[in-house]
Amino acid sequence: MIQNVIDRLKSLQDILSEKFRIEGEIRSLPRALSTKTELVSRMKKSYIDKSAQYDDIKTRARNLREQMEIAEREREKYESQMDLIKTQREYEALDKEIRDATEREQSLRKELQKEDKALQEMAETLEREESLIKQQEEELEQEQQKIKSETETKQAQIAELVKHEKKLTPELDEELLFKFERIIRSKEGQGIVPLRKGVCTGCQMILPNQFVNDVRDGSTILFCPYCSKIVFYLGDEESSFSETEAEGLTDIIQAFNNDDDAFDFDDVLDEEPLELGEDDEDEIVEEEDDGLVEDDRVTETYSSEEEEEFEEEEEEEEEEEEEDEDEDLDLDEDDLDDEDEDEEEDEDEED
Repeated sequence: MIQNVIDRLKSLQDILSEKFRIEGEIRSLPRALSTKTELVSRMKKSYIDKSAQYDDIKTRARNLREQMEIAEREREKYESQMDLIKTQREYEALDKEIRDATEREQSLRKELQKEDKALQEMAETLEREESLIKQQEEELEQEQQKIKSETETKQAQIAELVKHEKKLTPELDEELLFKFERIIRSKEGQGIVPLRKGVCTGCQMILPNQFVNDVRDGSTILFCPYCSKIVFYLGDEESSFSETEAEGLTDIIQAFNNDDDAFDFDDVLDEEPLELGEDDEDEIVEEEDDGLVEDDRVTETYSSEEEEEFEEEEEEEEEEEEEDEDEDLDLDEDDLDDEDEDEEEDEDEED
């Protein structure tokens, strides 16, 4: 019963992982679209701001043009009054009015030229941005159509997977199925893993011995205490050779089978023991004697080197002994001299 559930869960794992993967792709499809939509929104906002600036520049240019026209009319009026002047004082006053009107007119004209230039540049910028926005909107629409088509295709794939899923889930416990789906979602499409040599292959953690024994027993569905994945037992793979070791042994056996001159243990076992004759024994004895002679030569060579070292050490020891004897003699002579002096002193005292 448990083995049947394990088999169903393994099949269901492939279906669920593929379904969740496609669902993730469906969720990720609008992300690229949202980026492009945001770009178009920013471009439109910029276009609106620049349009407002264009309107402001246009209004300023219109006001400057009106002021310039007023200044021009005043200048013309003052110039027309020059013929009516009778005194020098009136001439100087009118001439000053004409100069002021002319300066004001020229200043307004310069400002108007600047505003006209800015207005022209702004108009060109708005035209470019308007064209770009239109292009981006067309691309956005195409992208939306493409995403819609891909989404429909993927939803059809999910519907097909759901059909296979429903064939496997009726006999499974609902709580177990809920946990299993949640594990697959959170563990990147893996919810059930085998046990190998007491280690969970999902998280590579060594499991407690009692837990391993319970998994081997196969009486219930067990979850790894570390990664929460369902753990099942494949078989007694611990006592058998690994796949790599088995392949290595197979290669060795095939190599021996393919080689005609290869070593055959059966042939060796079938052979009779060798019988040695007198000549063979003599040859063996001679080989052993030769070996002993070579060993003696090595020993002699090594002994001669040692003898030289020993002789040098003996000579050094003899020299040290002679020096010690000389020192002892010197000490004895000194002692004798001291004794003689003492005897002489004793004799003098007796006298």
